[in-house]
Amino acid sequence: MKLGILSDIHGNLPALEAVLEDCTRQNLKTLICLGDVVGYGASPNECCELVREHCEATVMGNHDSALCNITPMQFFNAYARAAIEWSQKQMDDSHCQWLTSLPFTHTLADVLFVHATPKDPGSWNYIHNPDEASPHFAVMSPGRTAFIGHSHIPAHFAGPEGRRIINIGSIGQPRDRNPLSSYLVYDTDTGSFQWCRVNYDVQKAAQKIRDAGLPEFLASRLFIGM
Repeated sequence: MKLGILSDIHGNLPALEAVLEDCTRQNLKTLICLGDVVGYGASPNECCELVREHCEATVMGNHDSALCNITPMQFFNAYARAAIEWSQKQMDDSHCQWLTSLPFTHTLADVLFVHATPKDPGSWNYIHNPDEASPHFAVMSPGRTAFIGHSHIPAHFAGPEGRRIINIGSIGQPRDRNPLSSYLVYDTDTGSFQWCRVNYDVQKAAQKIRDAGLPEFLASRLFIGM
């Protein structure tokens, strides 16, 4: 079975719509979301609705957690705080309740799905390099694969005894200097995976941010993938 794994949508509706269309084109029947459905972008309700409709499972991200007043705002920079505070005023109650109910992790056979890290997933730490990945392999069983998001940068870290940590990248706000949305296709039978990059209407997404009165930086960064 092939899974589509999505992460870090961040309220970017044009990007999410383009990725879902690509998933349909690839005949991916099962989608899993690694969180941060909201934050930064200007379509939090619409993105929640689509994720709830299309994804079999979703885990909580740090921006989802902050919007629900679980993670304190002091851990976010000014741009992120502005977007979260704006999103809180826009959100439907049903979507807030759904975000609040999300678990930190989801498992499927020998695969772990988590927003930030396998170890202490609610601490919202980052894995940017092999040294940062190393302590997380210690809490994983041999042969296990963990799919993560959070940094918005696609990456693959190989650990001992077949352990793997694979970063999906970001749908709504890529940060690897490539503005194309990033998601991943995983084959549960072979263990193989492939990142997919999808073009979307960046101008439309940026204009939504500007029209909402959110910081210009959140709009302009989309064009350069940073």
